[in-house]
Amino acid sequence: MSRLIQIVLLLCLALPAHASAFDLQQLSEQLAKPSVIHGGFIQEKHLRALPQPLTSKGTFVLAKDHGLLWLLKTPLQQDYRINAKGIARRDPSGWQMVPNKSAGAEQNRLFIAVLQGDSSGLQRDFELQLQGDAKQWQLTLIPRSALLKQIFTRINIDGGELVQRIELLETQGDSTVLRMQDSNANRPLSDAEQHDFAE
Repeated sequence: MSRLIQIVLLLCLALPAHASAFDLQQLSEQLAKPSVIHGGFIQEKHLRALPQPLTSKGTFVLAKDHGLLWLLKTPLQQDYRINAKGIARRDPSGWQMVPNKSAGAEQNRLFIAVLQGDSSGLQRDFELQLQGDAKQWQLTLIPRSALLKQIFTRINIDGGELVQRIELLETQGDSTVLRMQDSNANRPLSDAEQHDFAE
């Protein structure tokens, strides 16, 4: 699973403020209201070398004070937990931290900036362009940093009350589309989810 997808999912926790008719501060406030979001996802990885996208499906739990649980169901089962400490993968003995690679360390720094609400970090790494209104909006992230410019041309996030679709456009021509399905902010964390975040 791409760290940048995880980072983008967490953008709803910390968006910097700019002025426009429907501005980023309003969007940030709207998306930051839920303390917990549950939902399903379909992720399509479009590779230039393959005629059909690689598709994976699963569920997620985004908790403002804890991080993200990313539970992959198909084509294989694998659970991930992303928080300020980094990324962990569940195996039979419990949660194991995934080692940082050089590019991963930069992405983790960005992830932590998002998780901690460091809007200056986001503004340093992306130019943010918002269109639409509270019911239907599109946020475009144009990379500023040299590392992110090497990976992405831009990131598009579409939504309404919650984030609905994320598109990552890569410089090499590949792309990833992530559709968030049946997202709701009405359920608190279950005991099992609290345990997963606490470990």
